[in-house]
Amino acid sequence: MAFTERLLQAWYSGHPALALLRPLEALYRRVVTRKRAVFISGERPSYRAPVPVIVVGNITVGGTGKTPMILWLIEHCRRRGLRVGVVSRGYGAKPPSLPWRVEAGQSAEQAGDEPLLIVRRTDVALMIDPDRPRAVQALLAAQPLDLILCDDGLQHYRLARDLELVLIDAARGLGNGRCLPAGPLREPAERLSSVDAVLYNGASADSTGGFAFQLRPSALVNLLSAERQSLDHFPPGQTLHAVAGIGNPQRFFNTLQALDWQPLPHPFADHAQFSRQALSFSPSLPLVMTEKDAVKCQAFAADDWWYLAVEAQPSAAFTDWFDAQLQRLL
Repeated sequence: MAFTERLLQAWYSGHPALALLRPLEALYRRVVTRKRAVFISGERPSYRAPVPVIVVGNITVGGTGKTPMILWLIEHCRRRGLRVGVVSRGYGAKPPSLPWRVEAGQSAEQAGDEPLLIVRRTDVALMIDPDRPRAVQALLAAQPLDLILCDDGLQHYRLARDLELVLIDAARGLGNGRCLPAGPLREPAERLSSVDAVLYNGASADSTGGFAFQLRPSALVNLLSAERQSLDHFPPGQTLHAVAGIGNPQRFFNTLQALDWQPLPHPFADHAQFSRQALSFSPSLPLVMTEKDAVKCQAFAADDWWYLAVEAQPSAAFTDWFDAQLQRLL
């Protein structure tokens, strides 16, 4: 088990040795709290875009279903006639220059896995740059837009925002409730009281603390041919290799088990780079991976490699609330 995986496990399950990290946690809390305070007070200026900016982020380390929610928001806004753009840090991307406009024909190495997935799925205008204000300015200079979605960036206070949506894994919650490095929190838990909405991935119903949303599998897609098959393509009890290089691989493996398949799990680090050799497992079985991983594997995929397409399904109450926010902002 890799060090990062062991650390995540300790954060979310609890480990007494983490108490040794509390002095560093106290220092980290002071730094991040001060960082936010200087922007909130106006001591340091934030860039205010001429169109509404909606940040979709989290306060925890580890996957929360952010990319599927971004995809849902893009399509939901488009159905209401809005021209939507997306900015992203582009974690792991190596573009020739910054800011960089992501196009569907680019490689994951150049564009980043999550931005490339979003563009290939939606053909949305998307700019990557760790400097989010610069990315927004470049995107707006490229074409007229009504709304900007910021993929992650909750802690990037140089970009002013009109709405903050925070995603939390319902099963793991806030782990031990402590900040880095003693826990998984990027900011103290009290930060949640200042965001506009909290969405719990995997929750069965809304609660006083936030809205529920689910990730629903929709199809199997072949990496080589792009052939789409229904979820009964594999019979019940099918044994298969399962690959997940995401923030919470176990959630993906649990999804495959819920489809009545028997996954042999192969977890990788989030944003991991793959090769044909690294994914040549024994025995020879069908291989199913996440869509985020698939964008990095199509060039060397085998005939029986598939990705599981999933769709975010937020609660009706969230949809109503979000529509009310759009009406207010626009």
